[in-house]
Amino acid sequence: MKNTSIFYLQTNLTAAVEFFLLGFQGSHVLRIFLFLLFLLVFGATICGNLLIILLVSSCKNLHTPMYFFISKLSISDILLTTNIVPKMFHILLNNGGTISFTGCITQLYFFSASEEFECFLLTVMSYDRYVAICNPLRYTSIMTRAYCVILVLISLVLSFTVSIIVTTTLSTLTFCGTIINHFVCDTVPLVELACSDTFIIHLEIYILSIPLVIAPTVIIIDCYVNIIVNILRIPSSTGRQKAFSTCSSHLTVVSIFYWTMFSVYVVPTKGQSSTMSKILSLLYTVFTPLINPIIYSLRNKEIKKALQATLK
Repeated sequence: MKNTSIFYLQTNLTAAVEFFLLGFQGSHVLRIFLFLLFLLVFGATICGNLLIILLVSSCKNLHTPMYFFISKLSISDILLTTNIVPKMFHILLNNGGTISFTGCITQLYFFSASEEFECFLLTVMSYDRYVAICNPLRYTSIMTRAYCVILVLISLVLSFTVSIIVTTTLSTLTFCGTIINHFVCDTVPLVELACSDTFIIHLEIYILSIPLVIAPTVIIIDCYVNIIVNILRIPSSTGRQKAFSTCSSHLTVVSIFYWTMFSVYVVPTKGQSSTMSKILSLLYTVFTPLINPIIYSLRNKEIKKALQATLK
């Protein structure tokens, strides 16, 4: 009966009032298994990122620019996860679920803003590692507390401003379809449902990809090319290993984040199944926020020491 009513909406309405998110269609057992898996991941993500924020704020040894940025990355991960996962739980338990037009646009706004904020943060962190390794004598004078706060505020303002531009334009489109074969309101599936002219939104996406994707990617690559060159110039193997260990965690996080983002948004999706698209989206919306604190905890001696001191 539910599917019949949704089909009726999709074929007879000229403008969508609400959408139906299909999520992960499957047997009841499969959906319960996915629910329990994502519930475990969600709990671990919130606890892991809150622990990072707590340690950085309470331990004086972690009051450095690198850990300041890491704590802001944890805030971004919490924002992203709490924006998406609770609704996904409802979809899994009910084999799909409706979301209002306003709710869908709001979810898209915070989803896009948190992703863009993380993108800018990773770029700023790359610059921080570049200054620490390539210009260590001037590191403390360059990466001051005030300068770090300014960099984070600029990243925050840029991400939320760009996000509101895209979502505002998207909200003016007319949607003839109401069924979204996804677990989240994302730009690509929403544009595919639009029956009005989408030229403006496509133009905006192409133009905004320059400051959002191309520029950060170029900056990160340039920073790490200089970092690698400087590390190779260090005469002792111990010195090279120590220098590389200071940026290996960040490089791992950057690689995971950009690989999943490029797989979903940059690589052509023609021929890509909807299931594969949803799995790739899961990687950067659900699992990456869990992986980030694990990487920074397991591969960072200072955070391990801070955790041990806090527990004692």
